Amino acid sequence: MATAAVVATAIAVPQAEGSTSTADSSLPAAQHAEQKAGGKPAPDARDVVLAVHGGAGTALDPATTSPELEKAYRDGLSEALRAGQKVLNRGGNSTDAVQAAVERLEDNPLFNAGKGAVFNADAEHELDASIMRGSDLKAGAVAGVRNVRNPIQAARLVMDKSNHVMLAGEGADDFAAQHGLKTVTQDYYFTQARWDALMKAKAAEAGDTNAAKSKALPADEQSKGTVGAVAIDRKKDLAAATSTGGLTNKLPGRVGDSPIIGAGTYAKNGVVAASATGAGEVFIRGAATSTISNLIEFGKMNVPQAAHQVIVKRLPQLGGTGGVIALGPDGTFDAPHSSPGMLHGYLTKDGTLVTRIFPDESPANS
Repeated sequence: MATAAVVATAIAVPQAEGSTSTADSSLPAAQHAEQKAGGKPAPDARDVVLAVHGGAGTALDPATTSPELEKAYRDGLSEALRAGQKVLNRGGNSTDAVQAAVERLEDNPLFNAGKGAVFNADAEHELDASIMRGSDLKAGAVAGVRNVRNPIQAARLVMDKSNHVMLAGEGADDFAAQHGLKTVTQDYYFTQARWDALMKAKAAEAGDTNAAKSKALPADEQSKGTVGAVAIDRKKDLAAATSTGGLTNKLPGRVGDSPIIGAGTYAKNGVVAASATGAGEVFIRGAATSTISNLIEFGKMNVPQAAHQVIVKRLPQLGGTGGVIALGPDGTFDAPHSSPGMLHGYLTKDGTLVTRIFPDESPANS
């Protein structure tokens, strides 16, 4: 059983040519207490090249989370980081790296994206994704796709093979199929845990107070369980990507922040790469990720200051909680969240891999 004494899982992974150290670069407690100008916290880590998140929402409880489930979550984040690392190690670009990482998360039924997507109110699946390249601000997104196995691939296709930024619904599905992406039936996305979560939501909607107050199922612990990735490559190009199944029991056709450039995803060279997760409608209204970028570029804040200002200070005033992973051009990384928990992990340039899934590893509002 995991305990609150667990701070992070550091794993040595194969290195790029020329790298040496595998020391954990997560900041020690004293450095975490360091305060930047304006009273904002120090970054969570430095020298980060790739980071992922598995959603913000209800926190996993270390006292009740089984060792098997803890391992499954940590392994899921680690596998995504390794997938992106393989791209970077062979000299690949940051856009390919974030896509590879998100694809791995989409294939994992633990996360609310791709295979693990939640059900909408009609007991169907509609998925959203976006990707952005910081070097030229090129971006692609899809919303409400129903038959694409990996929505992040479709978003990349929109960026690379069309003159548009976003395609939605049937048009997005058709575009993906016409360009050879793997398609699936709705049955592919089915998981029992997500179905049970929908039934619980329906019961609560119908006035079942026991259902409304009952403990969330483990697979639905991250009720706003978007996934995402940010990266920087050897050319110092930044990139970000985000993918989600949305909200359990959402109205058909609902689109949240994940496919919206400047809300769920943003990347600009020399400034920041950011992927958000949380109350989508609020993150759209608050232009979460582009506001972080603007505060850095024009407000002269650093990455942790800007991310903290938006996620912890501003968006809760609009009525929504969530989190973000934000990566600066110098490898400064921060993952603030106003929700009780946020699954995330990161990889440093020396190959250290860290995952954080419990509240004591990544306290809310810090």
